[in-house]
Amino acid sequence: MRENDGVTSATRRPGIPASPLPTRLIATDLDGTLLHDDKSVSPRTVAALAAAEAAGIEVFFVTGRPARWMDVVSDHVHGHGLAICGNGAAVVDLHGGPGAHRFVKVRELARENALDAVRLLRDAAPGTLFAIEQTYGFYQEPAYPKLHLEAPDTVAPAEKLLAPDAPGADEPVLKILAYHHEIAPDDFLMTARLAIGDRANVTRSSPSALLEISGPGVSKASTLALCCAERGISHEEVVAFGDMPNDVEMLTWAGTSYAMGNAHPDVIAAASGRTAANTEDGVAVVIERILAEHR
Repeated sequence: MRENDGVTSATRRPGIPASPLPTRLIATDLDGTLLHDDKSVSPRTVAALAAAEAAGIEVFFVTGRPARWMDVVSDHVHGHGLAICGNGAAVVDLHGGPGAHRFVKVRELARENALDAVRLLRDAAPGTLFAIEQTYGFYQEPAYPKLHLEAPDTVAPAEKLLAPDAPGADEPVLKILAYHHEIAPDDFLMTARLAIGDRANVTRSSPSALLEISGPGVSKASTLALCCAERGISHEEVVAFGDMPNDVEMLTWAGTSYAMGNAHPDVIAAASGRTAANTEDGVAVVIERILAEHR
């Protein structure tokens, strides 16, 4: 199976979700979707996730977060305990709990491609600043803003961080973060996609001009498709939820999909349905309805 089989970037108009098959897997984004704005999981959502698993429906957390930021949902995994992190760059087993997550699948960004992406984006958008996510490390350029809660392992220009003798050179690169302090977020995304082309996959999930650059063909959708194929689950048996551009391909691929009430316009266009905002437990609302229909 090719990595992109069954994945399309086409969009469709919101309407009545039309999947005729029973739901076998629920795939949900975290920030702005499953989580409230304070990054908590509400009691209603916790109950809905547990009820779905008890009914035999697998639940996959599918997020742009790195594995080390998954502690917020580690207590709520059931059954398989797997999550798709880094916009599809890794599948992680969360059963070990905080600090003990195990990488099950890694879809890395080759360093050659990463260096090309940095060079091309620097030329297209001067002033771009970079950080690098690896399986077990976080590295950034000196002027990269403090957008994350952690301190970087190493600070140096991206070209040095991606060199063969760089710190952590034996660990796979999962994605590059690219930030620009002047360009509007959607304009920056368009500029980067045009500049980088097929050397890497570019998306965004932040309200700021922060882009996420992964390996060619690596997305939430393509990795979710691989995980579903391993389980004999078709895309028509998947219900997906999201709110930002990095969710678009996943929402288009899934047989039934929902844009959150707080979603980006591109997400609303891609999804087959719409639910309440993340602060109103929009994911739980739909899961409760699905379970009622299963009875």
